[in-house]
Parts: sequence; C-alpha cells; structure tokens
Amino acid sequence: MQDTSFAINLRHACSTRKSVSEICRQLGVNRQQFNRYVNGEAMPSPHNLARIAAFFGVRPGDFSLDPLKFEQRLLSSSGGAFEADALQACFPGNLPALRRHLGYYQTYHVSLSWPGMIVCSCTRIDEKDGVVRVKTIERIQDRPHEIRQFSKYVGLASFLQNRIFIVERSTGAESMIAETILAPFETHQRIYLKGMTLGISWRKQNLPYASRAIWRHLGTDTDRRLLLSRCGVLPQNSRLLPPTVREFLEGGDSPVLSAPLGGA
Repeated sequence: MQDTSFAINLRHACSTRKSVSEICRQLGVNRQQFNRYVNGEAMPSPHNLARIAAFFGVRPGDFSLDPLKFEQRLLSSSGGAFEADALQACFPGNLPALRRHLGYYQTYHVSLSWPGMIVCSCTRIDEKDGVVRVKTIERIQDRPHEIRQFSKYVGLASFLQNRIFIVERSTGAESMIAETILAPFETHQRIYLKGMTLGISWRKQNLPYASRAIWRHLGTDTDRRLLLSRCGVLPQNSRLLPPTVREFLEGGDSPVLSAPLGGA
C-alpha cells in the first residue's frame, strides 16, 4: 500500500505524544498492527479508526485531509474536542487483557435497598466486533414484603490502568446508570474479581451509594437457568454464600456508604 494521507497524518498525530508504545498501551491496540497503520501498510477497521481519532481529539474523516489541513485541525482541537468520542475511545481499553475475563459471573454486593442482606445477581461479559459488552440480571423475590423485582442492565467494559471498569444502564422507561470497578484476576487466583459498585437505591428515595462487590467467574459456558435461579437476596450468614464472598463483603468498617442529597 502506498503512503497515504492517513499514514502521514497518523505519524504527525503520533509525534505529538510521548511515544508510539504509550499510545498503543492507552488504546489497547497491538503495537505491530499499529505500526502497519503508521507505515501505510494497512488501514484500521472503522471501529479502530473511530477510537484512534477520538484519542487524538479529531474526527475519523479528518485523517483523509491534506496533511497541512490535518495539522491545523489537530492543533485547533488540542486533544480536547469531541468529548463524547473521547469517552467512547476508553472502551474496551486493553482488549487482550480484558479477554481473560470474558464469561459468566455470579455477582454479589451489599445494597442500600436491602439492609443486612446481600444481593446476588448474574452477569455475562462477551465480545463482539472488538467491543466488550456486559449484561446483568437481578431477580429478587422478597416474600415477607410481597416484593418481586426483575431488573436488567446492559453496558460496556474497559480495562485501563490494571482495573476493569464496567458502566451499565438499566433497561426500561426510567433508566439509571451504575458503575463497577474491579481488580483483575490475580496470578494464582482466577475465580474472583473484587472491587466496588456505585449505584442508587430504589427503595431509599434514590439515594446514591457505594459498596463492596465481588464477582465469581463460572467460565464461558454454564447452566444459565441454574445461574438465574441463584439470584436473589441472601442473609449475610447464608450457607449459599461462598466463604470468599462472605469474608470479602464483611470486611472493612462499613460495607455500604451513602449520603442524603440536598441542603441541611
């Protein structure tokens, strides 16, 4: 492939950053493949082109501009334009690292809506066309209070700075956003992801809260009916809780943090 405006413009964009290696790490793009883009030997897919453009604060079509016009466009953007695209470029981050965590999970967290109880949900992390998607289902039956709750969340996952970031929104007419930050698998421990989840409590006047969360990996293929049947709220001393889950959620001074909104 001949040297194109894209390759020339990409080399100029790269020259404004510390190193190509650093760019590849932040984008989660293979260095060898990125070098082919820089050398004009290949063109990125539309998805990767959008991520590269957002990283440099320009639009994908700007890489086709005359090099002089591209330099002016890059200078005017100062790397801070198109904030929505720049945020999208964070996903999936380091894709090879994130692929190690694909599969089904039984997830556990302490919720403000259910004091003294642990919410057990199920989540699937999968990849499609370079995008890592997340789908979570909560199914709660509280017979003493005659409550039946079924909630579904969809979102994206990213691997950045050795952490897994998951941003989800609930489906339905009144959507809300939740975020979970998890530490990746340890060298000799490939079952549990541990971290924090942030959301709002639907039973406590939509108060925001943050609590510990732990996800148990069940592999890339599992009995989904059994997985769903385990969802619900469990007492903190329930025998259905794996010891690792119970110990992690009981650790610390306060399993749930929240604060009232509004003035005094």
